[in-house]
Amino acid sequence: MRILGAVLVTIAMLFAATFGVMAISNVLFGGSQAVAPLITVLVLLLVYVYRRFVSHRPWSGLRVTWTWWALPQAVLGMVVGLAALLGANVVSVWVGAARWLPPADVPPLMIPLAIVVIALKASFPEELLFRGHLYDTLSDRLSPRAVLAVTTLSFGSIHILSQSPASGIAEKLLYVVMAIALGLLCGAARARTGALWMSVGVHNAVYLSSVFPAQEINYGVQLTLQAAALALSAVAVLAFPAARPTLLDRQTA
Repeated sequence: MRILGAVLVTIAMLFAATFGVMAISNVLFGGSQAVAPLITVLVLLLVYVYRRFVSHRPWSGLRVTWTWWALPQAVLGMVVGLAALLGANVVSVWVGAARWLPPADVPPLMIPLAIVVIALKASFPEELLFRGHLYDTLSDRLSPRAVLAVTTLSFGSIHILSQSPASGIAEKLLYVVMAIALGLLCGAARARTGALWMSVGVHNAVYLSSVFPAQEINYGVQLTLQAAALALSAVAVLAFPAARPTLLDRQTA
């Protein structure tokens, strides 16, 4: 029951922050999406309050400390995620399940800003909750493999509510499977680096892959290939040895 409670609390915090931003946007800004990055602030606040006054877990357990390795890890995550997704799209086009569209017209100087905005709107708050807070909370109760499984499945399950091109129950379930595979790769990145930044980069890759869009013809096939590519990438990441514990890790263990 404690494990289920930890999962439900994590999902509740995500929904509370999401609907909170929507309410602020509608009431104060006429529905403008410009305030969407505010979700990061709300998630940080909710996680802080919960860990400070309810679970009494240290903030360091979230593994969001900014170090010299943070940016390289985030970039590595984006490279791994983009390689998996674009590779799957190449195969999708080859088998006739998708077709290429013209690349998005994004000025090169705007790409770094777009990466930051995307991270604040979705990637960072979701990773902070699932690969940060929930991962840390479960680590005292479950084995590393079980932690990876629970965080992956809980993250993927909420995507049944996501907006996507999926139509019909089969495609919607395949979309959830793809999200589970994404969560597995993000969890693998968290497990192997001991920090949150590579998983944020992997998550960002989902949105950045739209720079080279592949329009679905058979979305079910395309989703299946994306899920397979993400899962194989997760296996490859898990094949690497985990990062050595730092002094901070040993002090907070």
